[in-house]
Amino acid sequence: MSQEILSKLNTSHLDEISSSGNEPDWLKNYRKNSLSIYESLPIETSPLYNKYTDAKKMDPEKVSLSISTTETIPRFLSKRLTELENEICIIQIGTNIHKINLPDDLKSKGLIISSISDAIKNNFELVKKSLEASNSKDDKFTALNNAAFNSGIFVHIPRNLIVDKPIHFLLCLSEDGHSTISRNIVFADESSKATIVQELYSPKINTQQAYLELMNTTLAANAQLDVTTLQMMDQHAVTFSTRRTDLAQDAKVNWYSGLFGSMLSRYKIEYFLNGTGASSNDSEVIFGNNEQSFDIQTSVNHESPSTEGRVVEKSILRNKSKSLFKGMIRIKENAVKSNSFLSGRSILLDKDAKSDAIPGLEIFTNDVKATHSASVAQIDEEQIFYLKTRCLSHEEAERTIVEGFLEPLSRKMSFQVRAWIAYLIESKWDNKELTINTDEELTKFVEIEETRYNEDSEIEQHYKYR
Repeated sequence: MSQEILSKLNTSHLDEISSSGNEPDWLKNYRKNSLSIYESLPIETSPLYNKYTDAKKMDPEKVSLSISTTETIPRFLSKRLTELENEICIIQIGTNIHKINLPDDLKSKGLIISSISDAIKNNFELVKKSLEASNSKDDKFTALNNAAFNSGIFVHIPRNLIVDKPIHFLLCLSEDGHSTISRNIVFADESSKATIVQELYSPKINTQQAYLELMNTTLAANAQLDVTTLQMMDQHAVTFSTRRTDLAQDAKVNWYSGLFGSMLSRYKIEYFLNGTGASSNDSEVIFGNNEQSFDIQTSVNHESPSTEGRVVEKSILRNKSKSLFKGMIRIKENAVKSNSFLSGRSILLDKDAKSDAIPGLEIFTNDVKATHSASVAQIDEEQIFYLKTRCLSHEEAERTIVEGFLEPLSRKMSFQVRAWIAYLIESKWDNKELTINTDEELTKFVEIEETRYNEDSEIEQHYKYR
Protein backbone atom coordinates (compact mmCIF):
# COMPACT_ATOMS: atom_id res chain seq x y z
CA MET A 1 0.00 0.00 0.00
CA SER A 2 1.26 3.50 -0.81
CA GLN A 3 2.14 6.01 1.85
CA GLU A 4 1.55 9.74 1.76
CA ILE A 5 2.32 12.67 4.03
CA LEU A 6 -0.59 14.90 4.94
CA SER A 7 0.80 17.97 3.15
CA LYS A 8 0.74 16.06 -0.16
CA LEU A 9 -2.66 14.39 0.23
CA ASN A 10 -4.29 14.11 -3.21
CA THR A 11 -7.11 12.40 -5.11
CA SER A 12 -4.87 9.44 -6.02
CA HIS A 13 -4.56 8.53 -2.36
CA LEU A 14 -8.35 8.84 -1.96
CA ASP A 15 -8.87 6.58 -5.00
CA GLU A 16 -6.65 3.97 -3.38
CA ILE A 17 -8.64 4.11 -0.12
CA SER A 18 -11.91 3.73 -2.07
CA SER A 19 -10.58 0.88 -4.21
CA SER A 20 -9.27 -1.05 -1.21
CA GLY A 21 -12.75 -0.98 0.32
CA ASN A 22 -14.66 -1.34 -2.95
CA GLU A 23 -16.62 1.79 -2.07
CA PRO A 24 -19.66 3.01 -4.05
CA ASP A 25 -19.37 5.95 -6.46
CA TRP A 26 -21.28 8.38 -4.22
CA LEU A 27 -18.71 7.88 -1.47
CA LYS A 28 -15.80 8.39 -3.87
CA ASN A 29 -17.32 11.69 -4.97
CA TYR A 30 -18.05 12.62 -1.36
CA ARG A 31 -14.38 12.11 -0.50
CA LYS A 32 -13.12 14.22 -3.41
CA ASN A 33 -15.52 17.09 -2.72
CA SER A 34 -14.43 17.08 0.92
CA LEU A 35 -10.75 17.17 -0.09
CA SER A 36 -11.26 20.32 -2.17
CA ILE A 37 -13.04 21.95 0.79
CA TYR A 38 -10.21 20.89 3.14
CA GLU A 39 -7.64 22.55 0.90
CA SER A 40 -9.60 25.80 0.79
CA LEU A 41 -10.39 26.27 4.50
CA PRO A 42 -8.16 27.97 7.10
CA ILE A 43 -7.27 26.12 10.31
CA GLU A 44 -9.83 28.21 12.20
CA THR A 45 -12.79 29.84 10.47
CA SER A 46 -13.32 32.27 13.37
CA PRO A 47 -10.81 35.17 13.54
CA LEU A 48 -11.35 35.27 17.32
CA TYR A 49 -10.43 31.62 17.82
CA ASN A 50 -7.55 31.81 15.33
CA LYS A 51 -5.84 34.28 17.64
CA TYR A 52 -5.53 31.67 20.40
CA THR A 53 -5.32 28.26 18.72
CA ASP A 54 -2.26 25.97 18.76
CA ALA A 55 -3.63 23.75 15.98
CA LYS A 56 -0.59 24.59 13.85
CA LYS A 57 1.46 22.37 16.16
CA MET A 58 0.34 19.47 13.97
CA ASP A 59 2.92 19.52 11.17
CA PRO A 60 1.48 18.22 7.84
CA GLU A 61 5.03 17.43 6.74
CA LYS A 62 5.44 14.96 9.61
CA VAL A 63 2.02 13.26 9.61
CA SER A 64 2.32 10.10 7.54
CA LEU A 65 -0.78 8.34 6.17
CA SER A 66 -1.20 4.78 4.95
CA ILE A 67 -4.22 2.67 4.09
CA SER A 68 -2.80 -0.27 5.98
CA THR A 69 -0.61 -0.06 9.08
CA THR A 70 1.26 -2.71 11.04
CA GLU A 71 -0.89 -5.07 13.11
CA THR A 72 1.73 -5.50 15.85
CA ILE A 73 0.24 -5.11 19.33
CA PRO A 74 2.25 -2.67 21.49
CA ARG A 75 3.58 -4.52 24.52
CA PHE A 76 2.20 -2.05 27.07
CA LEU A 77 -1.37 -2.94 25.94
CA SER A 78 -1.16 -6.70 26.50
CA LYS A 79 -2.48 -6.60 30.05
CA ARG A 80 -5.40 -4.35 29.12
CA LEU A 81 -6.31 -6.54 26.15
CA THR A 82 -6.35 -9.59 28.41
CA GLU A 83 -8.78 -7.78 30.72
CA LEU A 84 -11.11 -7.05 27.81
CA GLU A 85 -11.25 -10.65 26.54
CA ASN A 86 -14.64 -11.30 28.12
CA GLU A 87 -16.04 -7.79 27.67
CA ILE A 88 -18.11 -6.34 24.82
CA CYS A 89 -15.41 -4.60 22.83
CA ILE A 90 -13.91 -3.56 19.53
CA ILE A 91 -10.14 -3.07 19.41
CA GLN A 92 -8.44 -1.04 16.70
CA ILE A 93 -4.65 -0.95 16.22
CA GLY A 94 -3.71 1.71 13.69
CA THR A 95 -6.09 1.26 10.77
CA ASN A 96 -6.76 -2.42 11.56
CA ILE A 97 -9.62 -3.91 13.55
CA HIS A 98 -7.75 -6.33 15.78
CA LYS A 99 -10.74 -7.88 17.51
CA ILE A 100 -14.52 -7.63 17.92
CA ASN A 101 -16.05 -9.38 20.90
CA LEU A 102 -19.86 -9.41 20.69
CA PRO A 103 -21.75 -12.05 22.74
CA ASP A 104 -24.17 -14.22 20.76
CA ASP A 105 -27.18 -13.24 22.87
CA LEU A 106 -26.68 -9.54 22.06
CA LYS A 107 -25.95 -10.31 18.42
CA SER A 108 -29.23 -12.23 18.18
CA LYS A 109 -31.04 -9.19 19.64
CA GLY A 110 -29.69 -7.00 16.84
CA LEU A 111 -26.70 -5.23 18.39
CA ILE A 112 -24.15 -4.46 15.68
CA ILE A 113 -20.48 -3.67 16.27
CA SER A 114 -18.32 -3.59 13.15
CA SER A 115 -15.65 -1.76 11.22
CA ILE A 116 -16.78 1.22 9.16
CA SER A 117 -15.81 -0.59 5.94
CA ASP A 118 -18.14 -3.49 6.79
CA ALA A 119 -20.88 -1.03 7.75
CA ILE A 120 -20.63 0.68 4.35
CA LYS A 121 -21.46 -2.70 2.79
CA ASN A 122 -24.00 -3.97 5.31
CA ASN A 123 -25.60 -0.83 6.80
CA PHE A 124 -25.45 1.45 3.80
CA GLU A 125 -28.40 3.75 4.64
CA LEU A 126 -27.32 4.49 8.22
CA VAL A 127 -23.74 5.24 7.20
CA LYS A 128 -24.84 7.51 4.36
CA LYS A 129 -27.20 9.36 6.70
CA SER A 130 -24.36 9.94 9.15
CA LEU A 131 -21.91 11.10 6.50
CA GLU A 132 -24.43 13.55 5.10
CA ALA A 133 -25.00 15.00 8.60
CA SER A 134 -21.37 16.21 8.66
CA ASN A 135 -20.91 19.40 6.70
CA SER A 136 -17.31 19.58 5.50
CA LYS A 137 -17.59 23.36 5.19
CA ASP A 138 -17.98 23.70 8.97
CA ASP A 139 -14.36 22.94 9.80
CA LYS A 140 -11.09 22.13 8.02
CA PHE A 141 -10.54 18.91 9.94
CA THR A 142 -14.11 17.71 9.48
CA ALA A 143 -13.44 18.04 5.74
CA LEU A 144 -10.14 16.16 6.10
CA ASN A 145 -11.78 13.25 7.89
CA ASN A 146 -14.65 13.08 5.39
CA ALA A 147 -12.10 13.00 2.59
CA ALA A 148 -9.46 10.58 3.85
CA PHE A 149 -10.83 8.36 6.65
CA ASN A 150 -9.02 5.04 6.45
CA SER A 151 -10.62 3.25 9.41
CA GLY A 152 -13.44 3.52 11.90
CA ILE A 153 -16.04 1.87 14.11
CA PHE A 154 -19.78 1.42 13.62
CA VAL A 155 -22.28 0.61 16.39
CA HIS A 156 -26.05 0.20 16.05
CA ILE A 157 -28.09 -0.35 19.23
CA PRO A 158 -31.54 -1.58 18.15
CA ARG A 159 -34.90 -0.41 19.44
CA ASN A 160 -35.73 -1.20 23.10
CA LEU A 161 -32.41 -2.97 23.71
CA ILE A 162 -30.81 -2.27 27.07
CA VAL A 163 -27.12 -3.23 27.10
CA ASP A 164 -26.18 -3.81 30.73
CA LYS A 165 -22.41 -4.07 30.28
CA PRO A 166 -20.22 -1.29 28.79
CA ILE A 167 -19.21 -1.43 25.13
CA HIS A 168 -15.47 -0.77 25.01
CA PHE A 169 -13.77 1.05 22.12
CA LEU A 170 -10.00 0.70 22.45
CA LEU A 171 -7.80 2.40 19.88
CA CYS A 172 -4.03 2.56 19.76
CA LEU A 173 -1.91 4.15 17.04
CA SER A 174 0.42 1.73 15.26
CA GLU A 175 4.10 1.27 16.07
CA ASP A 176 5.18 2.00 12.47
CA GLY A 177 4.63 5.74 12.99
CA HIS A 178 1.68 6.13 10.62
CA SER A 179 -1.31 8.21 11.62
CA THR A 180 -4.94 7.13 11.74
CA ILE A 181 -8.01 8.92 10.36
CA SER A 182 -11.03 7.30 11.96
CA ARG A 183 -14.74 7.68 11.13
CA ASN A 184 -16.79 6.47 14.09
CA ILE A 185 -20.59 6.20 13.97
CA VAL A 186 -23.01 5.29 16.79
CA PHE A 187 -26.79 4.91 16.34
CA ALA A 188 -29.01 4.36 19.37
CA ASP A 189 -32.57 3.51 18.31
CA GLU A 190 -35.79 4.33 20.19
CA SER A 191 -35.86 3.50 23.92
CA SER A 192 -32.43 1.84 23.81
CA LYS A 193 -29.86 2.27 26.54
CA ALA A 194 -26.11 1.63 26.53
CA THR A 195 -22.76 2.70 27.96
CA ILE A 196 -19.65 3.23 25.82
CA VAL A 197 -16.08 3.54 27.10
CA GLN A 198 -13.54 4.88 24.60
CA GLU A 199 -9.84 4.44 25.42
CA LEU A 200 -7.19 6.12 23.26
CA TYR A 201 -3.50 5.14 23.40
CA SER A 202 -0.34 5.53 21.34
CA PRO A 203 3.13 3.96 21.47
CA LYS A 204 6.16 5.93 22.63
CA ILE A 205 7.95 6.89 19.41
CA ASN A 206 9.82 10.06 18.44
CA THR A 207 7.87 10.86 15.27
CA GLN A 208 4.72 12.98 15.32
CA GLN A 209 1.69 10.71 14.98
CA ALA A 210 -1.88 11.93 14.70
CA TYR A 211 -5.22 10.44 15.62
CA LEU A 212 -7.84 12.28 13.56
CA GLU A 213 -11.36 11.33 14.57
CA LEU A 214 -14.82 12.28 13.37
CA MET A 215 -17.56 10.76 15.52
CA ASN A 216 -21.27 11.00 14.78
CA THR A 217 -23.64 9.87 17.53
CA THR A 218 -27.39 9.79 16.88
CA LEU A 219 -30.00 9.10 19.57
CA ALA A 220 -33.60 8.36 18.59
CA ALA A 221 -36.60 9.16 20.80
CA ASN A 222 -36.20 8.19 24.46
CA ALA A 223 -32.76 6.65 23.92
CA GLN A 224 -30.09 7.02 26.58
CA LEU A 225 -26.33 6.85 26.09
CA ASP A 226 -23.50 7.25 28.60
CA VAL A 227 -20.09 7.76 26.98
CA THR A 228 -16.69 8.05 28.62
CA THR A 229 -13.64 9.14 26.59
CA LEU A 230 -10.22 8.63 28.19
CA GLN A 231 -7.38 10.06 26.09
CA MET A 232 -4.05 8.66 27.29
CA MET A 233 -1.76 9.09 24.27
CA ASP A 234 1.98 9.68 24.35
CA GLN A 235 3.06 13.32 24.27
CA HIS A 236 4.64 12.96 20.82
CA ALA A 237 1.16 12.37 19.38
CA VAL A 238 -1.53 14.86 18.41
CA THR A 239 -5.28 14.27 18.70
CA PHE A 240 -7.90 16.03 16.57
CA SER A 241 -11.45 14.96 17.38
CA THR A 242 -14.72 16.30 15.99
CA ARG A 243 -17.86 14.99 17.71
CA ARG A 244 -21.45 15.64 16.72
CA THR A 245 -24.38 14.28 18.76
CA ASP A 246 -27.99 14.56 17.54
CA LEU A 247 -30.80 13.90 20.03
CA ALA A 248 -34.47 13.29 19.29
CA GLN A 249 -37.44 13.71 21.66
CA ASP A 250 -36.65 12.83 25.31
CA ALA A 251 -33.25 11.37 24.35
CA LYS A 252 -30.45 11.80 26.87
CA VAL A 253 -26.66 11.69 26.59
CA ASN A 254 -24.06 11.92 29.36
CA TRP A 255 -20.55 12.37 28.00
CA TYR A 256 -17.51 12.34 30.28
CA SER A 257 -14.07 13.20 28.89
CA GLY A 258 -10.74 12.77 30.65
CA LEU A 259 -7.97 14.31 28.53
CA PHE A 260 -4.47 13.54 29.79
CA GLY A 261 -2.19 12.69 26.86
CA SER A 262 -0.97 14.10 23.51
CA MET A 263 1.22 17.07 22.74
CA LEU A 264 -1.85 18.77 21.25
CA SER A 265 -5.50 17.84 21.80
CA ARG A 266 -8.06 19.68 19.69
CA TYR A 267 -11.69 18.73 20.37
CA LYS A 268 -14.66 20.24 18.56
CA ILE A 269 -17.83 19.00 20.30
CA GLU A 270 -21.39 19.78 19.23
CA TYR A 271 -24.76 18.77 20.66
CA PHE A 272 -27.97 19.28 18.68
CA LEU A 273 -31.06 18.96 20.88
CA ASN A 274 -33.53 18.40 18.06
CA GLY A 275 -36.49 16.92 19.94
CA THR A 276 -38.65 18.24 22.77
CA GLY A 277 -37.29 17.15 26.14
CA ALA A 278 -33.85 16.14 24.85
CA SER A 279 -30.94 16.67 27.23
CA SER A 280 -27.14 16.57 27.13
CA ASN A 281 -24.65 16.58 29.98
CA ASP A 282 -21.01 17.14 29.03
CA SER A 283 -18.23 16.96 31.65
CA GLU A 284 -14.60 17.51 30.69
CA VAL A 285 -11.51 17.07 32.88
CA ILE A 286 -8.10 18.16 31.56
CA PHE A 287 -4.76 17.61 33.27
CA GLY A 288 -1.79 19.05 31.40
CA ASN A 289 1.93 19.16 32.12
CA ASN A 290 5.19 19.92 30.28
CA GLU A 291 4.22 21.86 27.10
CA GLN A 292 0.91 20.14 26.37
CA SER A 293 -1.82 22.17 24.69
CA PHE A 294 -5.58 21.50 24.91
CA ASP A 295 -7.94 23.29 22.51
CA ILE A 296 -11.58 22.55 23.33
CA GLN A 297 -14.63 23.96 21.54
CA THR A 298 -18.01 22.84 22.90
CA SER A 299 -21.39 24.07 21.71
CA VAL A 300 -24.95 23.15 22.68
CA ASN A 301 -27.67 23.92 20.12
CA HIS A 302 -31.23 23.99 21.48
CA GLU A 303 -33.50 23.39 18.48
CA SER A 304 -36.75 22.40 20.26
CA PRO A 305 -38.75 23.35 23.38
CA SER A 306 -37.99 22.17 26.92
CA THR A 307 -34.47 20.96 26.14
CA GLU A 308 -31.64 20.94 28.68
CA GLY A 309 -27.90 21.32 28.17
CA ARG A 310 -25.02 21.32 30.62
CA VAL A 311 -21.31 21.75 29.87
CA VAL A 312 -18.67 21.86 32.60
CA GLU A 313 -14.97 21.97 31.71
CA LYS A 314 -12.21 21.94 34.33
CA SER A 315 -8.48 22.19 33.59
CA ILE A 316 -5.54 21.49 35.88
CA LEU A 317 -2.34 22.85 34.33
CA ARG A 318 1.27 22.35 35.38
CA ASN A 319 4.66 23.48 33.98
CA LYS A 320 4.14 25.26 30.61
CA SER A 321 0.91 23.55 29.61
CA LYS A 322 -1.98 25.51 28.07
CA SER A 323 -5.73 25.17 27.68
CA LEU A 324 -8.20 27.04 25.51
CA PHE A 325 -11.92 26.57 26.14
CA LYS A 326 -14.40 27.94 23.59
CA GLY A 327 -17.98 27.37 24.68
CA MET A 328 -21.26 28.39 23.08
CA ILE A 329 -24.95 28.02 23.98
CA ARG A 330 -27.39 28.62 21.10
CA ILE A 331 -31.11 28.67 21.88
CA LYS A 332 -33.13 28.87 18.67
CA GLU A 333 -36.50 30.55 18.05
CA ASN A 334 -38.55 27.39 18.71
CA ALA A 335 -36.69 26.32 21.85
CA VAL A 336 -38.87 27.99 24.50
CA LYS A 337 -38.62 26.76 28.12
CA SER A 338 -35.10 25.45 27.50
CA ASN A 339 -32.46 25.44 30.21
CA SER A 340 -28.72 25.64 29.55
CA PHE A 341 -25.54 26.02 31.59
CA LEU A 342 -21.92 26.32 30.45
CA SER A 343 -18.81 26.72 32.56
CA GLY A 344 -15.06 26.66 31.95
CA ARG A 345 -12.68 26.82 34.90
CA SER A 346 -8.91 26.40 35.16
CA ILE A 347 -6.48 26.10 38.03
CA LEU A 348 -2.81 26.94 37.30
CA LEU A 349 -0.25 25.07 39.40
CA ASP A 350 2.79 26.84 37.93
CA LYS A 351 3.47 30.42 36.85
CA ASP A 352 4.23 29.43 33.24
CA ALA A 353 0.92 27.56 32.79
CA LYS A 354 -1.72 29.42 30.79
CA SER A 355 -5.45 29.17 30.17
CA ASP A 356 -7.95 31.14 28.08
CA ALA A 357 -11.74 30.82 28.12
CA ILE A 358 -14.19 32.28 25.61
CA PRO A 359 -17.78 31.45 26.65
CA GLY A 360 -20.73 32.72 24.60
CA LEU A 361 -24.53 32.90 24.45
CA GLU A 362 -26.82 33.28 21.44
CA ILE A 363 -30.50 33.41 22.45
CA PHE A 364 -33.24 33.95 19.88
CA THR A 365 -36.37 33.50 22.02
CA ASN A 366 -37.88 34.31 25.43
CA ASP A 367 -38.91 32.16 28.40
CA VAL A 368 -35.59 30.34 28.70
CA LYS A 369 -32.85 29.95 31.31
CA ALA A 370 -29.24 30.23 30.18
CA THR A 371 -26.03 31.11 31.96
CA HIS A 372 -22.33 30.84 31.28
CA SER A 373 -19.17 31.47 33.28
CA ALA A 374 -15.40 31.19 33.11
CA SER A 375 -12.54 31.56 35.58
CA VAL A 376 -8.77 31.14 35.50
CA ALA A 377 -6.65 31.42 38.64
CA GLN A 378 -3.30 30.48 40.14
CA ILE A 379 -3.46 28.03 43.00
CA ASP A 380 -4.19 29.88 46.26
CA GLU A 381 -1.00 30.17 48.31
CA GLU A 382 -2.98 30.83 51.49
CA GLN A 383 -4.76 27.50 51.05
CA ILE A 384 -1.38 25.82 50.49
CA PHE A 385 -0.01 27.46 53.67
CA TYR A 386 -3.06 26.42 55.70
CA LEU A 387 -2.82 22.79 54.61
CA LYS A 388 0.94 22.71 55.30
CA THR A 389 0.18 23.84 58.87
CA ARG A 390 -1.91 20.67 59.07
CA CYS A 391 1.23 18.58 58.38
CA LEU A 392 0.69 18.12 54.62
CA SER A 393 3.63 18.51 52.28
CA HIS A 394 3.45 21.12 49.51
CA GLU A 395 2.63 18.42 46.95
CA GLU A 396 -0.01 16.82 49.19
CA ALA A 397 -1.57 20.26 49.69
CA GLU A 398 -1.71 20.82 45.92
CA ARG A 399 -3.34 17.45 45.37
CA THR A 400 -5.93 18.13 48.07
CA ILE A 401 -6.85 21.47 46.48
CA VAL A 402 -7.11 19.85 43.03
CA GLU A 403 -9.38 17.15 44.45
CA GLY A 404 -11.63 19.82 45.92
CA PHE A 405 -11.58 21.71 42.62
CA LEU A 406 -12.93 18.63 40.80
CA GLU A 407 -15.38 17.57 43.51
CA PRO A 408 -18.55 19.31 42.20
CA LEU A 409 -17.93 17.90 38.72
CA SER A 410 -17.31 14.41 40.09
CA ARG A 411 -20.79 14.24 41.63
CA LYS A 412 -22.33 13.91 38.15
CA MET A 413 -20.16 10.90 37.24
CA SER A 414 -20.59 7.23 38.02
CA PHE A 415 -18.23 5.84 40.64
CA GLN A 416 -16.32 3.91 37.95
CA VAL A 417 -15.68 7.04 35.85
CA ARG A 418 -14.62 8.98 38.96
CA ALA A 419 -12.22 6.19 39.87
CA TRP A 420 -10.66 6.12 36.39
CA ILE A 421 -10.13 9.88 36.31
CA ALA A 422 -8.76 10.00 39.87
CA TYR A 423 -6.42 7.11 39.04
CA LEU A 424 -5.14 8.79 35.86
CA ILE A 425 -4.57 12.10 37.65
CA GLU A 426 -2.59 10.24 40.32
CA SER A 427 -0.61 8.33 37.66
CA LYS A 428 0.24 11.50 35.75
CA TRP A 429 1.21 13.33 38.91
CA ASP A 430 3.68 10.53 39.70
CA ASN A 431 4.90 10.23 36.07
CA LYS A 432 3.54 6.70 35.71
CA GLU A 433 2.28 5.07 32.53
CA LEU A 434 -1.22 6.24 31.56
CA THR A 435 -3.42 3.15 31.30
CA ILE A 436 -6.49 1.90 33.14
CA ASN A 437 -5.41 -1.68 33.80
CA THR A 438 -7.56 -3.11 36.57
CA ASP A 439 -4.78 -3.59 39.11
CA GLU A 440 -4.73 -3.29 42.90
CA GLU A 441 -4.15 0.47 42.81
CA LEU A 442 -7.17 1.13 40.60
CA THR A 443 -9.28 -1.18 42.80
CA LYS A 444 -8.53 1.12 45.75
CA PHE A 445 -9.84 4.11 43.81
CA VAL A 446 -12.99 2.19 42.84
CA GLU A 447 -13.66 1.24 46.46
CA ILE A 448 -13.32 4.87 47.56
CA GLU A 449 -15.47 6.31 44.78
CA GLU A 450 -18.14 3.63 45.13
CA THR A 451 -19.03 4.91 48.60
CA ARG A 452 -18.15 8.61 48.23
CA TYR A 453 -21.71 9.93 47.80
CA ASN A 454 -23.61 6.96 49.21
CA GLU A 455 -24.79 7.81 52.73
CA ASP A 456 -26.44 4.41 53.22
CA SER A 457 -23.15 2.69 52.48
CA GLU A 458 -21.42 4.89 55.07
CA ILE A 459 -23.99 3.83 57.68
CA GLU A 460 -23.54 0.15 56.75
CA GLN A 461 -19.76 0.45 57.12
CA HIS A 462 -20.23 2.08 60.51
CA TYR A 463 -22.20 -0.92 61.78
CA LYS A 464 -19.88 -3.36 60.05
CA TYR A 465 -16.77 -2.13 61.88
CA ARG A 466 -18.27 -1.34 65.32
